[in-house]
Amino acid sequence: MSGTTIYEFDALAADAFGVPDTVGLRSVPPQVFAWLESKALRVAEAGETAWLRLSQRRGRRAVQVASFVGVIRSPDGYQIEVLPKVAKAIGGGDGEARELLIEMLRCLGGFRHIQTDSAKLVATRMPLLEVFIGEFLSAVEHLVKRGLRSDYSSQQDNLFALRGKLQMAMHLRRNLCRRDRFFAEFDEFSPDRPENRLLHAALRRTLAWTTSQTHQQLARELCFVFTEVPASQHPFADFQRVRQDRGMAHYDGALAWAQLILEDESPLTGAGSHRAPSLLFPMEAVFEALVAKHLARQLGHGLSLRTQARSLSLVRHLEKDWFRLKPDLLVRASKVNHLVLDTKWKLIDGQQATGSDKYGLDQGDFYQLHAYGQNYLDGLGDVVLIYPKTDVFNKALPVFDFPKSSGLRLWVLPFCLRDKRLLLPPSGSLDAYFAPSSLMDSAPLKIPDGFKEAAPF
Repeated sequence: MSGTTIYEFDALAADAFGVPDTVGLRSVPPQVFAWLESKALRVAEAGETAWLRLSQRRGRRAVQVASFVGVIRSPDGYQIEVLPKVAKAIGGGDGEARELLIEMLRCLGGFRHIQTDSAKLVATRMPLLEVFIGEFLSAVEHLVKRGLRSDYSSQQDNLFALRGKLQMAMHLRRNLCRRDRFFAEFDEFSPDRPENRLLHAALRRTLAWTTSQTHQQLARELCFVFTEVPASQHPFADFQRVRQDRGMAHYDGALAWAQLILEDESPLTGAGSHRAPSLLFPMEAVFEALVAKHLARQLGHGLSLRTQARSLSLVRHLEKDWFRLKPDLLVRASKVNHLVLDTKWKLIDGQQATGSDKYGLDQGDFYQLHAYGQNYLDGLGDVVLIYPKTDVFNKALPVFDFPKSSGLRLWVLPFCLRDKRLLLPPSGSLDAYFAPSSLMDSAPLKIPDGFKEAAPF
């Protein structure tokens, strides 16, 4: 099965004879490009947040992948692997980019079941889709070793011996001249339940997707275990019927992967106007989850981290609150707000300290943080913008002051993706909120307030 690997914001164009690929521009088969172009047009027409945009590169029509990572799979099986853009800035190649993405995905509640060590080892030599398939097959194999769960289901049949409850009306209609038959309704204890049907359907789909002989062999063996269970014909309906009964905890990981494989929309982007294929993930959400999980451990004693606070609004009109203010992260102690932080998945340059370049920062983000500081901190304290650390942004920028809000300061800090920690300003201005590095390494992991484990369905 053919495919290609690109990074966020790279572009794709149709193959053209004698035209080589360039940095940021890859060629794909014409039929694949036509499919991508139709997807981009559909997204633009619907007014949705685009995961794919129409573009033009070097005089060629192209489509550009937005800030999403994962796998795009065309109807003919062609695979486009999209890796985080920051990997190019920190070096390491495609293998390290896959490892980085897998580590970040584990911070999302619904993907906590990823076995990091094995997945990172495979990521260095396999495409991302094969890594996902391997994780799903491992989860199903673990489930099978624990045993498939069966359940009672109501059935009706014309039996030779009475079983269950005799359905008199149907019995007389069918067996008036057949005294050896009984039309009855009865409960059958069978593995044919929604959870098993979904896993069987997902196994069949991965068997069609994978090109790894090891994965093909394991998928066939697991499909054999599900022989008595029909594959789900209506996954959406079956996911609605899934029950977390007692003794079903070992199904969680496998079902989460099955949902990702069977559904047509990403679990992170399926709500509202944000839609994307199921194996694509918005990097803004992934980065925010990573920072939230590890920053909670970095906080000082007595402080807690709250995610996606939305208790305040920008204005009030006709006795109603308008324009909710929703900072990504809020540091609190005894129900008092102390620090507001917002994550931004963007590469900035700490060396571009000119009035025109402005480090590559966005003015709108400063307006946003100023509003957060005025409302959540009453105009007194510190607000923080967090960006991924790179070679050109490896330390805190000098503090930003608001002339008309003298009590409010804004910091721009790097978050190290390798060490999983926020780099603080050397001035020590924020040290009061964070534990010393020596204590942080031995501190237990804190769960941020409002940081919910994403349900697999």
